[in-house]
Amino acid sequence: MRVSVIGCGHLGIPHAAAMAELGHEVIGVDIDREKIARLNAGDCPIFEPGLPELLAEHIDGARLRFTADIAEAAAFAELHFLGVGTPIDADGRSYDNGQVFGAVRRLAPHLTEPCTIVGKSTVTVGTTAEVTTLVQRLSPAGTDVEVVWNPEFLREGHAVEDTLRPDRIIAGVTSAGGEKAIREVYASILEAGVPLFVCDPATAELAKGAANSFLGLKISYINGVADMCAKAGGDVSKIVEILGIDPRIGAGGMRPGLGYGGGCLPKDVRAFTAGAKRLGATGAAELLLAAERINESRTGVAMDLIADALGDRPLRGTRVTVLGAAFKPDTSDVRESPALALALALHRAGGVVTVHDPQASTNAMLRNPELDHTADLPAALTGAELVVLATEWPEYRQADPHALVELPADPLLVDCRTTLDPDRWRTAGWRVHQLGRPGK
Repeated sequence: MRVSVIGCGHLGIPHAAAMAELGHEVIGVDIDREKIARLNAGDCPIFEPGLPELLAEHIDGARLRFTADIAEAAAFAELHFLGVGTPIDADGRSYDNGQVFGAVRRLAPHLTEPCTIVGKSTVTVGTTAEVTTLVQRLSPAGTDVEVVWNPEFLREGHAVEDTLRPDRIIAGVTSAGGEKAIREVYASILEAGVPLFVCDPATAELAKGAANSFLGLKISYINGVADMCAKAGGDVSKIVEILGIDPRIGAGGMRPGLGYGGGCLPKDVRAFTAGAKRLGATGAAELLLAAERINESRTGVAMDLIADALGDRPLRGTRVTVLGAAFKPDTSDVRESPALALALALHRAGGVVTVHDPQASTNAMLRNPELDHTADLPAALTGAELVVLATEWPEYRQADPHALVELPADPLLVDCRTTLDPDRWRTAGWRVHQLGRPGK
């Protein structure tokens, strides 16, 4: 098929490259001309494992190109993916669908032939119907333009894999034509056995928010249990093992730590909470609000843990290295990063803070220039009196605690992701404190 992907960000770029990998002819569209020039030169503006190679392969092979001219995309493609951003609105609770409607308003006047618009963005329930009304009013093709909602379930750091080998595909359709277009564009994925859920648009729109909100609930739940362990002297890691063996629960996504962040989970939980309230589902709204409150408390909980670890020693003037700036490993994304929130809190409390991240240092420096940033791990650790693990990069889990650098006597590590083997570090002479686990 001839496909366009409108919006070239964390969603659109991997999706465009993956569609080319599936054999489609693809044109990506974005209003940022500098980004378009970089992409056409094979320069990937985001960090995503495997993506630069995929881009280079298909740009060189002429199956993939990028443009700032939406009319060119309209003339070229028979199916248009909407992959623009839907940030949280000014009210802090709802999605701002402005980019979705803006893209449709720019695209629709150029649609002169029958085609399909496929929404990928996470949106408020009812958006498909509104987009359909708008595009059919503005488009010369009128009712020959189908609108389908096909929410993405990408994990940053796994976007290529999750697009090419997803665990499910959802299609919110109103006609057989919309379903046919989805089956065609994803034909090779469906042939590989990936299940397709065909449903009405409202179900598709709610599904993404429901999935992310459930994950947020799960993370907040285990963080609540970690708080109980901290007060009772229990070990949350053992509880995760005990709960995780139950097939009704599972350990996936149940890692105690600084909570969830990034560009999706925080806004999706907030918007899903607001949606539940608007629909009158007050019990659901109250449950989700509780998860939000636990998540928002994590920086304070981590600061309390650090204060306990320091004992009588003041934080003010202490040389602190924060390991991690990205909200999770395998990404350079620092949006709503719990790691940066903690680093900033340490700075404001008087710590002399250096932040290390193997991929996100540049973005973190732009977000929080008041902090020192480096991508050089030995330099970050040299002279550190307190090391705080804030993002669970494999580089930190695999580091040899005996051979990092020369450190002051009685080095202190506070693991705010509960991800390191404490015995390994204690054997090397470190004092180790972890969220929800007994400290030594």
